[in-house]
This record gives sequence, structure tokens and C-alpha cells, in this order.
Amino acid sequence: MMQVGAKIRSHAALIPATVVIGVFMIVPILIILVYSFLAPGDYGGVKAEFSIDAYRRLLFQRDLFDQMVFDPAYLKIAFRSVWVAVVSVIGCLALGFPVAYYIACQPEERRNIYLLLITIPFWTNLLIRTYCWILVLRDTGLINGGLMRLGLIDEPLTLLYTEGAIALGLIYTYVPFMVLPIYAALERLDRRLIEAARDLYSNRWVALRYVVIPLAMPGIIAGSILVFIPALGAFIAPDLLGGGKNLMLGSLVQLQFSSARNWPFGSALAMVIMAMVLMCLFFYARSAKKNGGGIQH
Repeated sequence: MMQVGAKIRSHAALIPATVVIGVFMIVPILIILVYSFLAPGDYGGVKAEFSIDAYRRLLFQRDLFDQMVFDPAYLKIAFRSVWVAVVSVIGCLALGFPVAYYIACQPEERRNIYLLLITIPFWTNLLIRTYCWILVLRDTGLINGGLMRLGLIDEPLTLLYTEGAIALGLIYTYVPFMVLPIYAALERLDRRLIEAARDLYSNRWVALRYVVIPLAMPGIIAGSILVFIPALGAFIAPDLLGGGKNLMLGSLVQLQFSSARNWPFGSALAMVIMAMVLMCLFFYARSAKKNGGGIQH
């Protein structure tokens, strides 16, 4: 009886969290799913008419003769979004892994200070931080101005309103999401394993490749997912640093719900992004299961 009562109390304690998740997460997703199968309203919103035109529009458009023809425009936007998100993951990993390793190697009293420094950018509004990159990358910005004063270039470089500028803004925004999971994995690293590798005449690069990186792999995978998912649906950095010239999925969704007023198509795009995210989580869970919970020994 005591065990049954304990189970009832444990399940009852989960009711508030379940209600919050259901109301603020599952219900909005279901609403978006329903909207994606409805017809667009004349002035925004939706009509209570079943339609799959929103999903059909992802790959097909009607020509002048009202015939459905293949149109890869939105497919190109999807590939661009995935490519920029992958580049952002690689950039965050290249910057975040050395930082995380350095913090993990510091004395314990210093680690909290370094972790605090990593989170300081989050104290400032994302919109303001992104605008600052415009001041850095524009033709009269910090980079071009410095290079021209040094005589290295005669005319400004095209840095702003490019895919590179978008990737740079995303890397700057999400690199803490890469540092923290890797640090959490490296913090538990047994230093005796590195010493054993050095005793076996391996240099620091060999020890890094065969000892440190495999043990940090759960943090690397977690950090990559934490960067890839928001980078895939980002719209502030693409809008400001891309100048509207390089549309990404997040910007396209925002556009459909604002000026275009095509809610079903925006909902269909949101469901496509969600499908991509779920695929990433599925492969992560599958790899973690194969590795015995994601930790390699």
C-alpha cells in the first residue's frame, strides 16, 4: 500500500508539468498542424476548408496556363537554411571546443568565472547584438575601415548581406550553446587517461583524437543539436545580416504570417522545420542508444 501511495504521489506531482507542456507546447503545435491543412483567408487567417495546397506549394506552382509545374525555389531556401545551420554548427564547434577544454582544465574556483563570462552576451537583447554586427560588417564598419587604414584594401569588401554574414551572426549567437555541453562532458574527464596516453608516448594531438574527443562526444553531439535547431529556424540574423537577399526558412515563416498573410503556407513551413528537428533528435537518440546512453568507454 505504501508503494502504491508513493506512485500515486509521484504521478500527481507530474500533473502541473504535464498540463503546462500540453497547453503551451502540444496545443499550439496541433493548431499549426490543423492550419496547414486549411485554405488561406482573404485578409489573413484561415478558412474552414480542407486543402493541401500549402504543402503542394512547397514543390509546385501554377503557371500561366493554370498547370502545376515543379518549382525548386522553396527547396533552395530549405537547402540554404540547412547549409547555413551546418556551417554554424561547424563554426561553433571550432570555437567552442577549445574554450570548453580550456575552462575544464582550469582550477575549480576559476571555472565559474569563465562560465559567467560565456553567458554575459545573453544579458543583452539579441536584436541589439545583431545590429552591432551590422556596424562591424558594413562598408564603413570596423573591419573595412581598419583594413583600408592599414592599406590592405583599396575599396570595401562585401561582408554584409551575405550568407557568410548570416553564419557569422548565428555562430556568435549560439556558440555558448556549444561550449556548455562540451564543458559538462569534459569536466568529468579522468585526467589519468590523458597521462596514461602520454606515458604510452602519444603526443598531445594523438591524445586529443583518441582520448579527449571520444569522451567529449556526448557533449559535442548535444551542443551540435542545440546549435543546429535554433539556427535552422532563425530569422533575426537572416533578416538583418542577410538584408532580405538570402531568405531562410525562419524568415520565410515570419513573412507568411506577417506581410504575405498566408497562414496555411506558413504553418506548413513550420511543420517542415519541425520534421527536420525531429529527424535530428531521432538520429541523436539512436546514436546515444548504440553508444550505451551516448557515453563511450
